[in-house]
Amino acid sequence: MAVQERAVRTRRGLVHAAAVEIDQVGYEGARLSRICKTAAVSMGALTFHFPSKDSLADAVQEEGWAIARSLVDEVMESREPDLRVVVELMVGLTGLLERNVVARSAARLARERPGEPDRWAEAWFPAVEQLLERAREGGGLRSVGRPQTVTALVAYLLAGAESQIRGVIPAPLGAAESVAEQLEQIWQLVLGGVAAQSA
Repeated sequence: MAVQERAVRTRRGLVHAAAVEIDQVGYEGARLSRICKTAAVSMGALTFHFPSKDSLADAVQEEGWAIARSLVDEVMESREPDLRVVVELMVGLTGLLERNVVARSAARLARERPGEPDRWAEAWFPAVEQLLERAREGGGLRSVGRPQTVTALVAYLLAGAESQIRGVIPAPLGAAESVAEQLEQIWQLVLGGVAAQSA
């Protein structure tokens, strides 16, 4: 039993170390030797659990999927109107990207491994589509707010939030402390509309 627990801890440590490495330098730049050093294991221990860099990246993506899916399951229990649940989900996912290196790496891997399934989006995108379709059917979307267009907006806003978290785009002056808080404020603007009645 102790051997099995140690193996589970080693595997978990390797996935976390790989996530840290991928988060910092991307999939192509990630080096197994640095991952071993971070996880404090030998190369033999790494290859015992993960025979290739691809299999290790797969494990990071699976873990990222599980983390995001857990949030989705929790948020989908909400009794709020469907559009509010979409906002809650997007703000929650942004919070995950800010504070969870495995989730952040899973999102990055989705872009950097185009031939592989996008496990990050698979965790949340169907729920957003479902919520927006329900909002449309229930009269929660204006006639101009087609679910496909709002789904694209969701994807763009989340990608923008991730870019800001990564420092690719600067934070606006006077912005809220966290990117998740900024995104929540943006969504309040989106839901309320920007144009004055006279516009």
